[in-house]
Amino acid sequence: MHGYNMLEKIKFTVVGFGHIGKRHCEMIKRNSYAKLLAVADIDNNLQKEAEETYNIPFYNSLESLLENQEDTDVICICTPNGLHAEQALKVLKSKKNVVIEKPLGLTKLECEKVIHQSLAVSKKVFCVMQNRYSPPSAWLKEVMDKKLLGNIYMVQVNCYWNRDERYYKEKGWKGKHNLDGGTLFTQFSHFVDIMYWLFGDISNISARFADFNHAELTDFEDSGIVTFDFNNGGMGSFNYSTSVYNSNLESSITIIGEKGSIKVGGQYMDEVLHCNIKGYTMPTLPEANPANDYGAYKGSAANHNFVIDNVIQTLLGSSSMTTNALEGLKVVDIIERIYNIKNKSFRK
Repeated sequence: MHGYNMLEKIKFTVVGFGHIGKRHCEMIKRNSYAKLLAVADIDNNLQKEAEETYNIPFYNSLESLLENQEDTDVICICTPNGLHAEQALKVLKSKKNVVIEKPLGLTKLECEKVIHQSLAVSKKVFCVMQNRYSPPSAWLKEVMDKKLLGNIYMVQVNCYWNRDERYYKEKGWKGKHNLDGGTLFTQFSHFVDIMYWLFGDISNISARFADFNHAELTDFEDSGIVTFDFNNGGMGSFNYSTSVYNSNLESSITIIGEKGSIKVGGQYMDEVLHCNIKGYTMPTLPEANPANDYGAYKGSAANHNFVIDNVIQTLLGSSSMTTNALEGLKVVDIIERIYNIKNKSFRK
């Protein structure tokens, strides 16, 4: 087993050199304990940019990267959703640690295979759920862990974003069922993760789905209303849409509890809008990082620096992973169970 120490840099390679892959490269480059060895992407047009920006080799397949970069400690998978689990298995079989962009896979079964393989080779699987690092999310977690709200009665999550033809490129992978998986996987799995992180698993799921204005853009729904019970008590709803006109509207969570109520909103669940808890004074929170800016549209908060830092600190033995593979599996499991209702209640 590789023994890491603070004097040697953790060696990274990145598979997938799109928006998120480039962000991983940048965060690795900026970290004094990390070294970026190489990148891989099937698009050879990206070779010049990768080589000139980072002065590293470029490979046009994961297999080629694995053959030529045996010294790597960690491989970051930043490819389309439908490839994550399959590529993670290849990385683990080569006995490397792996960082997987959300989601871990598109089915619970895929995720179980990844976890099984990681245990078989004693390598770590890190799941990227960077919204956990936003100050309001960290604060909510503290409030829940301390049970400051007492029993939880109701939780409502609303995610209303714009994703139109500026986002769904004609020859891109987003919107394709086998590579994307659906709106909850690509757009809102971060918020499913936050909900699971705070309140645990759900059951008794009911759902309605619709495709209001994405018939020409995606293979799946653009909107959904989902209701459920929390296994730990209380009931919840998760309402989402990508059919909002022109720009994102909000990502919010409202919590009604025995001893108080909270609402965190803003475009990215990054502003505390209401806090009224018995005998509690709201602390001043650090400022949140800005959203990932992709030009015409924006994504979740730019917290990937925390992700890479957590990978390094975990491998050096000074921290534990922020999002482990079992948590990554649970998010996929919840989304899969929600989508299993789709056949019964979908309108075009």
